Amino acid sequence: MADGPTCPAPVEPYDDPALRSRLAASHVAIVGCGGLGSNAAAMLVRCGVGELTLVDFDVVEESNLNRQLFFRDQLGMPKTIALSDTLLRINPDVTLHIHTECVTAENLETLVEAAAVVIEAADSAEAKEMIVNTALDRLPDTPLVSASGLAGFGSANEVVTELMAEHFYLVGDLKSDVRLGNSLFASRVMVAAAHEAHAAVRILLGYPEA
Repeated sequence: MADGPTCPAPVEPYDDPALRSRLAASHVAIVGCGGLGSNAAAMLVRCGVGELTLVDFDVVEESNLNRQLFFRDQLGMPKTIALSDTLLRINPDVTLHIHTECVTAENLETLVEAAAVVIEAADSAEAKEMIVNTALDRLPDTPLVSASGLAGFGSANEVVTELMAEHFYLVGDLKSDVRLGNSLFASRVMVAAAHEAHAAVRILLGYPEA
């Protein structure tokens, strides 16, 4: 009996030890652990970022499961705790700082000041505005990656990363809004989360261009 077709051996991708070492020594703060934050955090851990600060006051709800990196057995858990469990399954060696509290203009600086990059991943427009304004005012030398315009089912190609000012990066299409009746789809939310994570990776590796 003739042998069937042989599947090719998997190709091992090249991995640069110097880049991995640099990321392993890096610290990123993520403010908001929902659709943007939970997915961005997982990408950063998979990229090898060695230290994360996670900030969120909320708990996992069933309505989150369509776009956030949580599971049914985590319902009712604080998002920071549920997300930390998942991240440690990806890399048990990652260092996590957990803050299960509401971020305010008064405590933001204290919560994230040790990080080399801050990712804004809040749900509401009001929270986003507060985080951005406070970070730019009190931590002007710390790169901030924010997001605006990721709702709806518009083309993923409309989601971009732009350098709005020195150390301030904005991800999204800059126009779509859930308040305008646009639904949130995991596919587009995760595109924006990937943009935020990749912007952070590029900054950490010394490539500050958007």
